[in-house]
Amino acid sequence: MSQQLVQRILANVESAVLGKSEVVRLCTAALLGGGHILLEDAPGLGKTSLARALARSLGCQFVRMQFTPDLLPSDLLGAAVYRPATGDFEFREGPIFTNILLADEINRTTPRNQSALLEAMSERQVSVEGVTHALPQPFLVLATQNPREFEGTYPLPENQLDRFMMCLSVGYPERRAELEILQRHRAGQPVDALQPVVTVAEVLELQRQVQQVRVEESLAGYMLDVAEKTRNHPELSLGVSTRGVLTWYRAAQALAFMEGREYVIPDDIKRSAVPVLAHRLVSRGMLAEGQRERCGQVVQAIVETLPVPG
Repeated sequence: MSQQLVQRILANVESAVLGKSEVVRLCTAALLGGGHILLEDAPGLGKTSLARALARSLGCQFVRMQFTPDLLPSDLLGAAVYRPATGDFEFREGPIFTNILLADEINRTTPRNQSALLEAMSERQVSVEGVTHALPQPFLVLATQNPREFEGTYPLPENQLDRFMMCLSVGYPERRAELEILQRHRAGQPVDALQPVVTVAEVLELQRQVQQVRVEESLAGYMLDVAEKTRNHPELSLGVSTRGVLTWYRAAQALAFMEGREYVIPDDIKRSAVPVLAHRLVSRGMLAEGQRERCGQVVQAIVETLPVPG
């Protein structure tokens, strides 16, 4: 039954997002692993469409929010509103009180607003005026950004990047897929026609089952070896954090679960290495524009050369 639910999600998203099976699969793995997703690529390549397709495939509450420089933290989190009739303050929830928050162009808002997301992404709660409010479960942030524009943008700090389970690039579609996209868009947006294929309860159950997937101690040790290599690599000034390794562990469990296995194999670990680790690293003396790509190359080289346990 669980595999049927996973296949439903994949098929539904891929019916609207063509030619991007691996990206769709990794996004679904992040969802099942309870992680947040950052989609980073040039404009017009389907970042928002992919995020909307995933959100609409789930029977969850979904809010899309356009991040702009004039956005205030209260616009996102909510605020306490005074009620003259009672003489009390009543908390009015903001858009963040949802299951899936699509943070469109997250790097166009100020660091103050970006930091307002930190507690929500880490603890699944927000604090307003000294009062803590729990967020609905599941809670997932799907963020998009264009890394090639610098005017009017505020790069995400390392501590916030570390909260995203995966950073993915959509990339240009193949010619055949792009031709089909043109044909399908004649009558409108295919994403708008998508209907939910799983319920909130089913999503929570899938996430619970992912946590039961076994990871042999030798494979966990291999992941720590990779992290240690990044911390001592001559090209990197910042290696993988402990939170990063934990996130990688969960992502490997999710990929194994999606393949119908109750245990992780080395391929699950290698497959998720670059999407989970590259955006957490900082290279020495490189411009921001080329840094992510180079960090991905470093991670790939480490996992290819480091011996995997038998």
